[in-house]
Amino acid sequence: MQSTFRTVIDESYLSDPANSVRWEKTIEFIRRSSVSATVIAKGLDLGDRTPFTASLEELFGCEFENTTADLDLASLVGSFGVVTAFEVLEHLYNPLHALLEVKHLLKGDSARAYVSMPLRKPLFLASPEHFHEMSRQSALSLFTRAGFSIVRSEEFRIRPLLFYLTGFKPLLRAVFEKVQIYELTAQ
Repeated sequence: MQSTFRTVIDESYLSDPANSVRWEKTIEFIRRSSVSATVIAKGLDLGDRTPFTASLEELFGCEFENTTADLDLASLVGSFGVVTAFEVLEHLYNPLHALLEVKHLLKGDSARAYVSMPLRKPLFLASPEHFHEMSRQSALSLFTRAGFSIVRSEEFRIRPLLFYLTGFKPLLRAVFEKVQIYELTAQ
């Protein structure tokens, strides 16, 4: 049986217009952070390297490493001023483990974790590639249990307005499909 889960970042992923919108809005969110102008020695982006990783390096003015380990099981090592997990946690069996590992990586008074994930949608709209789509309350509970405080959060849509007018299911996505993004600090 072939898996329906994405295991690599491929051309179809990179060329999806929704990712470009998501990346632009994520950069805007980070730019509004009180620590975006802070000098960061090194960053970590959970998951594969993408063109967005280069955008993070430019924004923070430092080199970013990427993970190659199984984030459900691995012990992560290192010391980072910023760790990002954009559209990662919903793909994990155990996002709590990954966040506990991230907490131990953050070093410095202004160290931050930035996390984004889709807001939970009705089951018929949910992605078959996601193990977890969380409500705002579920995300808050997860971050609290992992030992993080939310500095700030936002939600945004990732599709052009005209997309939502192309049919009934896209119209439902206009109501239910949003990305939730968080700036976190370790408690």
